[in-house]
Formats: sequence, C-alpha cells, structure tokens
Amino acid sequence: MGATKTDHFTAKQNAIATLIKSLGHPARVAIIEYLLKVDTCICGDIVNELPLAQPTVSQHLKELKNAGLIKGNIDGNAICYCIDEKAIEKLQSYFAGISSKLAKQKNNCC
Repeated sequence: MGATKTDHFTAKQNAIATLIKSLGHPARVAIIEYLLKVDTCICGDIVNELPLAQPTVSQHLKELKNAGLIKGNIDGNAICYCIDEKAIEKLQSYFAGISSKLAKQKNNCC
C-alpha cells in the first residue's frame, strides 16, 4: 500500500489541517459559536438553535468531536458538549505565528 498524501507532511501540519477542515462548514461554525454562548449544552439544545434536522446536527457534532474541537460527556440519556480549549489554543497559536511572520515581512509581497 502506498503512502497517503498526508504522510508527506508533519504531524503538526496534519493536526492543524484537521482542525481547520472541521470548521469548513457554516453549521459547524454556528455550533462552536453556540457552545461559546451557552458554555455547555446537550444535542437537543443545538437542534433547537439551528435550522437543521437532529441527525444532521449529530453528524456535525461528530465531525467536530473527531477533530478534537469539542468534547462530549454522557449525562443520563443526553450528551453534554463543550469546547476543547486545548484545540482552540492550538489554532490560536498557529494563526498568531502567521500574523507575527506577516508583521515582520512588512507586506513586501506582490
């Protein structure tokens, strides 16, 4: 079996790409914003906030959880979701590094 294209990149590059890719849908961005607003919630609360069916919301939650952006704890029959701060810190650090390098370049491109 041959190497996948992701094998040609560092673990850090793959991790950042996974996090960013998971935010590549407006419903997932809306879920993150809702979780920030309410601090924690259950899946049913999110379904009430978005114009999407429960199975669709569950699929988006699964993508965010698989990427590591959110955590979920079982609370009786429901799952309580919250933001994983460590993942947000990784994104923040990555974009801060880009911003810092751009500031040093003083826009000498194009």
